[in-house]
Amino acid sequence: MKNVGVSILVHGTNPDELRKALGCVAASGVVNTVWVIDNSDDDSLRGVAREFGTEYRHVENRGFGAGHNVAIRESLARDLKYHIVMNADVCWEGDVLSALQAYMDANPDVGIVMPKVRYPDGDLQYACRMLPTPYDLFAKRFLPGCLTRCRMERYLLADADHDRPFNVPYLLGSFLFFRSDALRQEGLFDERFFMYPEDIDITRRIHRAWRTMFWPGVTIVHAHAAASRRDRKSGSA
Repeated sequence: MKNVGVSILVHGTNPDELRKALGCVAASGVVNTVWVIDNSDDDSLRGVAREFGTEYRHVENRGFGAGHNVAIRESLARDLKYHIVMNADVCWEGDVLSALQAYMDANPDVGIVMPKVRYPDGDLQYACRMLPTPYDLFAKRFLPGCLTRCRMERYLLADADHDRPFNVPYLLGSFLFFRSDALRQEGLFDERFFMYPEDIDITRRIHRAWRTMFWPGVTIVHAHAAASRRDRKSGSA
């Protein structure tokens, strides 16, 4: 694959998990335009990045968006057509990235695309959503599910047909396939956000001028171990 950059933000990540993610990217033919952005206290993951010939940046921990922006700026400077933001706990089988690139090539009005996302046990993960209200964000994290189930199902598009594409204003930041022109036009991640709202903000902004698509033509797996709940310093989605 050409004209595609990839950034993976890590913070105390398991080395084998990062190897798996980098292996998936490398198997798709993206090698020389991959960045591991490490905001951990040390640079112990540098060696893993070196195994794959990946660019490595050990940076101050300023959160999810600021970390990815380091790589996105380099990607744009190299005039790459697309840039993928992904978590280290994402993996897949087959050549997912080429299929997504072909979809973007065929749909020039799409600013971001996200594939179908599943948990490791095969269950569907609701990674495309409606724009949340402040109450939705509070309820999702702090209120018992029995009190908010109906509202959360609407917010998470739980009743939508996830076997068909649809255009939604919020795509979860664990895996986002960006068109570089959309980033140039609408801006990068807002670095005022340390974690959580930054993916809502960037997809909302791009959605105003571009389609931001859920496309189930290919599937990825997102472990989603909720590390960000255990460690509020991680800055990961």
